[in-house]
Amino acid sequence: MLKLEANWEFVADTVMGGVSNGQIATQVVDGRSATRLTGMVSLENNGGFIQMATDLKQDGSALVASNWDGIEIDICGNDEIYDLRIRTDDLDRPWHSFRAPFRATAQWTIVQFPFAVFEPHRTDQGFDPAKLRRIGIVAVGRVFQADIAVSGVRLF
Repeated sequence: MLKLEANWEFVADTVMGGVSNGQIATQVVDGRSATRLTGMVSLENNGGFIQMATDLKQDGSALVASNWDGIEIDICGNDEIYDLRIRTDDLDRPWHSFRAPFRATAQWTIVQFPFAVFEPHRTDQGFDPAKLRRIGIVAVGRVFQADIAVSGVRLF
């Protein structure tokens, strides 16, 4: 395992004119220090997402993850479906990503995402683990109240 340092930032569809709202905060959730994403996802004004995202290296360069099989995250949520999205240096548009949906249960759970489960979105690029740059936890695609906490991120 390789523990990754996450410096989460909040991003919402308001960058494209949407009206979803939310926030991230460092909190203790069920006894663990975590970063928590909360908010309301709205589909109005062509919106539909809020997310917490982090570059995997502080300087924004690629993390070579070729010797690893995937990403493992400690998650606690509100039993809703979210996406884990990853980006590589090969993706040059904000809407390009590799995606894997998951359910965030109400108890702390370790969820493993082998690199093979990620589906490309709006890109013809293949996934290259040697160019891993950014990950995001995204509440997306339907009207709902998001509430998800992350206490750890690792490569496995």
